[in-house]
Amino acid sequence: MSVMRILTPTMIFTLGIALMPASALAQQVDLGSRSILDTVQTLKPGEYVWAPQLSGAGPALVVVNLATQRLIVFRNGVPIAASTVSSGKTGHETPTGVFTILQKNADHYSKTYGNAPMPNMQRLTWKGIALHAGKLPGYPASHGCVRLPLPFSKLLFQATDLGMTVVITSIPAVPGESDGPALLQEHPTTPQETPLSRAAYKWSPPPAGPDDLVSIVVSTIDQRAIVFQGGKEIGSAPVRASGGASGATAYVLKSWDQRGKHWLKLQFSGGGQSMEVGPDELKHFEAPAGFRAAVAAAVRPGSVVIVTSEPLRAGSPGKGQAVFEPDEAE
Repeated sequence: MSVMRILTPTMIFTLGIALMPASALAQQVDLGSRSILDTVQTLKPGEYVWAPQLSGAGPALVVVNLATQRLIVFRNGVPIAASTVSSGKTGHETPTGVFTILQKNADHYSKTYGNAPMPNMQRLTWKGIALHAGKLPGYPASHGCVRLPLPFSKLLFQATDLGMTVVITSIPAVPGESDGPALLQEHPTTPQETPLSRAAYKWSPPPAGPDDLVSIVVSTIDQRAIVFQGGKEIGSAPVRASGGASGATAYVLKSWDQRGKHWLKLQFSGGGQSMEVGPDELKHFEAPAGFRAAVAAAVRPGSVVIVTSEPLRAGSPGKGQAVFEPDEAE
């Protein structure tokens, strides 16, 4: 007697992976004596490297590069993993910007696309952008999400936490060491040299929880900084920069020790393709002295400072999406 077997969406997804061309099958690559950054560009669709032993416990950062269709995981500023990806196709471009992991679900199904399975889903926006396992044809093919090899998506899912930073960039470069933005200098210039040092500002941080990172967005066109904690606005102040910003730059606080704060710099939009730290890295920012001190004391490893020439609420898919959008149900 024959038995009819009903295929569930997850089984269909797994079967689809199995029937993919051999070049797109998920496969872990042995690093050997090479580094992650030397290996990442040689990966074929579906291939990945995973070497968490390269750096111990500490703040992590995921960088997705739309230009190269690659993802790199940094921990304590050290690359520990990399993978090929497939981002949004034409008309459904994956937005660039700085995001945090809002939600995790190992067995997620899309409400928008016919209950399609999205294993190991890590949501970046409430409007449908996420990291999850999927087909990897070697070019952008999704509806906006970032597809990963299934085994890699499991490893990444286990290694990340809610609130962790994910930067999506269209510039083919990797983070570089930086002294950080001058806005966070604990010892700004004198009030006579910075007229804004005595200006009014808002600062009302709620009681901090263990996962409530403080992050800051600075708009040079709006001449304003907004501070977020746990996705909520907790402070703002007028700022003024000597010299504009081209595109947008993210500074991620890597560590904080007796020598001071150590940052990673990553440019995720604009015309330049270099993330090297130049002599003009510390642009002069004018800001209320009390605001500077409050923000400098509140940041901790994993905190992000975004300096952008865009308005604070501007952006669109495929360009620079507004950072820290208000929560919106799917």
